[in-house]
Amino acid sequence: MHKSERLFQLVNLLRGRRTAITAEQLSEVLEVSVRSIYRDIQSLVLSGIPVEGEAGVGYRLKPGYQLPPLMFDYDEVQALLLGASMVQAWTDPELAAGAQRAVQKIRAVLPEPLLAQADRQAYRVPALGPQAHLGDVHRTIRRACEQQQILLLQYEDAKGQASERRIWPLGMFFWGERWTLVAWCEARNDYRNFRFDRVKSVSLVDENYPLDAERNLQHYIEMMKALYG
Repeated sequence: MHKSERLFQLVNLLRGRRTAITAEQLSEVLEVSVRSIYRDIQSLVLSGIPVEGEAGVGYRLKPGYQLPPLMFDYDEVQALLLGASMVQAWTDPELAAGAQRAVQKIRAVLPEPLLAQADRQAYRVPALGPQAHLGDVHRTIRRACEQQQILLLQYEDAKGQASERRIWPLGMFFWGERWTLVAWCEARNDYRNFRFDRVKSVSLVDENYPLDAERNLQHYIEMMKALYG
């Protein structure tokens, strides 16, 4: 990585942070030595960017300092627009509207040549998937995950057997054709996966669930890694 590119990434790591970040943390992200980070910070300061540093605490940009708007290269624009298209096609209406607003903001600051290239991108994500009608299910589950709120689920399994579950929603996973919810099931006293397209109804319970060392999303992911590599 050239120094100019590293300095650009360093500024992006510092911008928008409310707390300081240490040289050690920066060196891990940028995959350079701590000494290189010290030199890069000095280069930024000499160029007029007000980086504040405190021994034992780390670095941050001076509060109130406004950097020029971020600019993107072609691949970055492609990735952002494609991601927004997938959100619009495969999630809930509120998140889809947020993605559309983000696209409008991105397009508003793109140079004309880059905008023309973006309009010619080959990837398309039509909103014709088998779960396109599950917007309300998506929205309710997403809110429950964000607010750490218990859900009451009417569910039908692969054998057609119906059940009612009180669950702690932890995370939503997209598998290319379908979404699944990872949750802690009170009835089974264990993690369970629920397919969105088998949810008959879902409602928020006015009750929050606790998170502990053995009942959270990261714990579930680590368990799956240990089982399947």
